[in-house]
Amino acid sequence: MSLKHLLVHVDSSTRAQHRLDLAITLARRFGATVTGLFSESPVLGSALVGIRTHDNVAKAMAEARTAFEARMDAAGIARQWWQVEGREYGEVVGWTVVSCRYADLSVFAQHDGAGNRFPDDLVEQVLLGSGRPVLVVPFIGQYPDVGKRVLVAWTGTRDSARALNDALPFLARAQEVQVVSFQLPSNGTTAGPAPQLDVVAHLRLHGIEARYEQMMVDEFGVADHLLNRAADWSADLTVVGGYSVGGFPFLTRSNTTRDLLRSMTTPVLLSH
Repeated sequence: MSLKHLLVHVDSSTRAQHRLDLAITLARRFGATVTGLFSESPVLGSALVGIRTHDNVAKAMAEARTAFEARMDAAGIARQWWQVEGREYGEVVGWTVVSCRYADLSVFAQHDGAGNRFPDDLVEQVLLGSGRPVLVVPFIGQYPDVGKRVLVAWTGTRDSARALNDALPFLARAQEVQVVSFQLPSNGTTAGPAPQLDVVAHLRLHGIEARYEQMMVDEFGVADHLLNRAADWSADLTVVGGYSVGGFPFLTRSNTTRDLLRSMTTPVLLSH
């Protein structure tokens, strides 16, 4: 897959500028067009006093568009502008999800639980419903570039395979790639006959040399193991399948993916 169309989520927060920095870097690397998608919640916080008027949202949108277009033009990046003007949760989330289906990769921010101007579960809904990979950037720190040292979490599940394939453009240009295979402890049974499956050999066919590490874990705390390994190895991008079901019980909607989205310390590329 080539990355020729990047979508970056834009809002009126100051953190949006960091996502634009990353989008510019990636657009230059892949020769891509960048679409800025403005979508914000009409409510800031949980109280009714946080409800924003149409004029407030329109002003924020106009300012965000001006900033986006100026940044892309200054960088010489081909651009488009889309905006979601819904007043209800379902409209904001629904049209954001649909919009992401028309891009190769979407860039979003991690929800920080305080200063965000988008619905709490927006990233989760995009991941579950868009059918496209999502690059999520932590709300702490600056990440003007990603993909030099890429850590791939491999479980052999459907979503893990999707994430690996979606990450190939990054892996092909990475300086180092580390594959960590998470395995449950053996229960003493012997598996039946199976081919000699080798994810590193598969990557080598794409011209990607990767190191392989097997990690034995129980079904709890997988996110912590992955985040610790990413920190120890100084990864600047972590690749993982999101919300896997069947065949690998601890990558489920209720734990690992949500834990990653809550506690991530590196940008994470997720696919479902």
